[in-house]
Amino acid sequence: MMKDRVELEVLGVTRKAYEHNAFALLLKEKTGERILPLVVGMAEAQAIAVRLEGVMLPRPGTHDLFTSLFHAFGIMPECVEIYDFADGVFYAHLHLQSRETELDMECRPSDGVAIALRAGAAIYTSADIMARAGYVPSETGEPVRSEQPTSLDDMPVDRLKALLDKAVEGEEYEVAAKIQKIIASKMA
Repeated sequence: MMKDRVELEVLGVTRKAYEHNAFALLLKEKTGERILPLVVGMAEAQAIAVRLEGVMLPRPGTHDLFTSLFHAFGIMPECVEIYDFADGVFYAHLHLQSRETELDMECRPSDGVAIALRAGAAIYTSADIMARAGYVPSETGEPVRSEQPTSLDDMPVDRLKALLDKAVEGEEYEVAAKIQKIIASKMA
């Protein structure tokens, strides 16, 4: 288990796709205002949205099947931990527990979240990842001014975070991922 964990809740999944059928999974810290956006594929976004909306599928999806298998063999998904963020990519593991053992299985964050939603498991990240990749939505909703430096690499972190907020609000997730990567490199 990681230190300085921040518990997250699923805020939602964007419904409007951009290039390559990618969506954004928005995770919000339970005890604060910061949001952690993760770019996910269409299948993962659908699996999460189906669960959030309480839709009953005629046949179980992959995440339903895995959750049923875990339960059938006495394995409890305890939590999913988003434990690393490097080069714009998030890394996670699913913490599983049975009577005999505990195990951390590497997984994509979106798959971990989809299983956590079905199993009632908690979702965590580290305080460091939240500081580097999370953002606080702007309260004013005003656009970022155009007198910013022309290169994202030259912008201060506070301006980059404001741009990240705007990119997510405007559902420009490729831009958001690029900004997130620059913020992470400046914070390292």
